[in-house]
Amino acid sequence: MLILDRYEGIFAVIETGNGMINIPRSDLPPGVKEGDILKLMVDTEATKIRKKHIDNRFYRLFKA
Repeated sequence: MLILDRYEGIFAVIETGNGMINIPRSDLPPGVKEGDILKLMVDTEATKIRKKHIDNRFYRLFKA
């Protein structure tokens, strides 16, 4: 479970099951407030685009 603990300047302090992490406040959806529980979601479309980009870089690096 991820809980928004507090804001510190430009960072959001997120409580996780393993401690606290800081992420840029701008990475959170608008309107999130302290105490809100957050969900992580996989953006499959963005993942495909990024994978294609990485694959292209490897191809250019190792092509004969």
